[in-house]
Amino acid sequence: QVQLVESGGGSVQAGGSLRLSCAASGYGYTYSINCMGWFRQAPGKEREGVAAIYSGDGSTYYADSVKGRFTISQDNAKNTLDLQMNSLKPEDTAIYYCAAGTGSGRWCISPGVRAEYKYWGKGTQVTVSS
Repeated sequence: QVQLVESGGGSVQAGGSLRLSCAASGYGYTYSINCMGWFRQAPGKEREGVAAIYSGDGSTYYADSVKGRFTISQDNAKNTLDLQMNSLKPEDTAIYYCAAGTGSGRWCISPGVRAEYKYWGKGTQVTVSS
């Protein structure tokens, strides 16, 4: 099994920055995962994809709403996944989740919550005030 634990959430004013981190552990992690991503869910809304990274070639995906403001990065040596969030807006307020999975090709370089994401963290709250 793979365990994912998020950290780094908090409260910040609009225009500020936060850095989220996801620590991955568990037997077979290195061989069973080829994509990791960040998702978020605001109250009353569906969970949406924010960013993802395909470990095969480092390709990344960003939702249009965060392009140019958020950066996803992966440290394979440390088994961590980070999300640097700059120029935060009140509409970025949500619970942010880390997810991991495996699939064919660059499956995660696309929008949507794909079924291939089998492993999920419990989430970390991000609150942006105006």
